[in-house]
Amino acid sequence: MGRVVYGERMKNILLASSECVPFIKTGGLADVVGALPKEFDKRYWDVRVIMPYYSKIPKKYTDDFQYIGQFYIGCGANNQNRYVGVFSYEYDGITFYFIDNQEFFFQDYIYSDFYFDIKRFSAFDKAVLSVLPMIGFRPDLIHCHDWQTGLIPVYLKTEFAGTQYYQGIKTIMTIHNLRFQGIWSKEYLISVTGLEPHLFSSDKIGLYKDGNMLKGGLTYADYLTTVSKNYSYEIQTPYYGEQLEGLLYARRMDMMGIVNGIDYEVFNPATDPHITKNYSVQDFRTKKVYNKLALQKKLGLTEDKHKFMIGIVSRLTNQKGLDLIRYAFERIVDDHTQFVVLGTGDFQYEEMFRWFANRYPDRVAAIISYDDEMAHQLYAGCDAYLMPSAFEPCGLSQLIALRYGTVPIVRETGGLKETVQPYNVYEQTGVGFSFANYNAEDMLYTINYAKKVYFEKKRNWNNIIERGMVEDHSWRHSREQYENIYNYLLGETFDS
Repeated sequence: MGRVVYGERMKNILLASSECVPFIKTGGLADVVGALPKEFDKRYWDVRVIMPYYSKIPKKYTDDFQYIGQFYIGCGANNQNRYVGVFSYEYDGITFYFIDNQEFFFQDYIYSDFYFDIKRFSAFDKAVLSVLPMIGFRPDLIHCHDWQTGLIPVYLKTEFAGTQYYQGIKTIMTIHNLRFQGIWSKEYLISVTGLEPHLFSSDKIGLYKDGNMLKGGLTYADYLTTVSKNYSYEIQTPYYGEQLEGLLYARRMDMMGIVNGIDYEVFNPATDPHITKNYSVQDFRTKKVYNKLALQKKLGLTEDKHKFMIGIVSRLTNQKGLDLIRYAFERIVDDHTQFVVLGTGDFQYEEMFRWFANRYPDRVAAIISYDDEMAHQLYAGCDAYLMPSAFEPCGLSQLIALRYGTVPIVRETGGLKETVQPYNVYEQTGVGFSFANYNAEDMLYTINYAKKVYFEKKRNWNNIIERGMVEDHSWRHSREQYENIYNYLLGETFDS
């Protein structure tokens, strides 16, 4: 792609997303969109964010939202005369815009059933483009995140293409999780988007008899990214491609995988206010254990610093490999092992962990909720962090675990394979443990191998921790790659 040449003019970038920290979060998407804009040099980049105005956004933020204006849009026969209110707010030096519609976003949930979500995010996508003249910010590039923003590139190159104001705006579509695409019947999508029926052919937005919002973004965006290099290769194959592997293979020359980073100010065991004892790579050998003891006490587990404590902070879904854990759980939680899980999700997995916690109250704790403070305490207190995912586009938890000196045990897929180098006893390298096959016995073998190193080779274990803690998984590297793509699309690179 070449090296970046910065021009004199300021470059305007707008990130469009359905969620963003600190305002609303259900997963890693919110972390990415909240952290990335802060990394850009404000001398050259004006990076802003636009998202829905949810009723669930904390009042401490909404009280200071600034009203900009309002108007109405139409998005097809079944989505007409929709109110659009526009608000702005500055946080950490970044300008955020919020699209207000109480029918769509003043709900008790962030995401609903696909039928309703497709309707409201179709309107949101059209509103994103419609508000630009009102807010006085014309982006050179709109960076769209996941299926909820998939129609922005489509609208830009169809309905808005005839207006001079919008001509020349570039778009990037980032895939955070290909499994979720915004699929419904073509007839319904036509009725809630107002897009012409011919756009729903198989070479555009159509997928068999249905319409597909994400496919629209992948087809019409100027460039595609995924959240790890390995995942960008995986999704070009039938096993991971979710029926879009052909399109993604065809666009492989306009696609790049960029591993997400984590916010090193938020996730810093040396300064984290949520944990019992702060520590760093210099003194974790003596101080980290106090967080384990505090976590054991808080959760009612046996208070013993010698126990091997495994942790999970996750959405409780099939994607996360929880069926492997269910199969092997009785053999994981032996007399020397404790297991702590924090998260919500599918009822079957919530009940599974509740049942195990009731059966083994001295060694298993299940916190079926999302508690950010508890998540920090778990990362700091556990010895190992388990991620046996069926697929994992990037994963942030393993990066946080490395930062906190909690050794990841992962399946070699997506971003997990890319970010967790497995321990090599002969070369004394690696920052975690991994297994390749989606198999419970392979997972159990790897967990037992990690236990063996922990109990019998403590110096080697501590060296694994140290190597992981000194790795740099901040947003700096990722931001540089995004800068290169932005500049490439804006014609500001030369060959290296």
